[in-house]
Amino acid sequence: MSAPSITIPQSDVQWSLPARGPMAMYCMIAAEAAIFTIFVVAYIFYIGKSLAGPQPQDVLRVPVFFTICLLSSSLTIHFAVKLLRRGKVVSFGLWWLLTIALGAVFLAGTAREWHHLIYDEGLTIQTNLFGTTYYSLVGLHAFHVTVGLLALGTVSIFTLSGNVRQEHAERAEVLSMYWHFVDVVWIAVFIVVYVVGR
Repeated sequence: MSAPSITIPQSDVQWSLPARGPMAMYCMIAAEAAIFTIFVVAYIFYIGKSLAGPQPQDVLRVPVFFTICLLSSSLTIHFAVKLLRRGKVVSFGLWWLLTIALGAVFLAGTAREWHHLIYDEGLTIQTNLFGTTYYSLVGLHAFHVTVGLLALGTVSIFTLSGNVRQEHAERAEVLSMYWHFVDVVWIAVFIVVYVVGR
């Protein structure tokens, strides 16, 4: 007498590896978030421990306008990617350029603030603990904005030369993930430096 055969039910679920682009960006964002966390914790730890002036409340001005510009750029890049998914390349290019413009305005605001702090208030990275932690944290964020603008600018060049099409929407969305990350980090930096730190 033969043994009864056992039938293993086949699952209808098809397993596939996640897309490499988004996964790579998630990993990079996780690593960058850890770095920013260290800088934020250091800034919070050294608040009020500078023995010599100037202190944050004496020299910092809250950059409301420039913050609105940067946060608005998250909306413009979101709209740009949606338009590219629909195949509207020209509209995508315009919204993408608007994102770059808003990011550039924010970066110019950071440069203007630094010029004021260095030349009008005498605050440099070597002045005191506040200067060291402030320029390190805000400078790290400004560096990431700069990298993002270079990447966005490269996409704009490809768009103007007619090399961006609807099938490139996923790649544009991966880049938009980085830009959203930069914006979210700024919210944390803004709260720590310009709200809690003052």
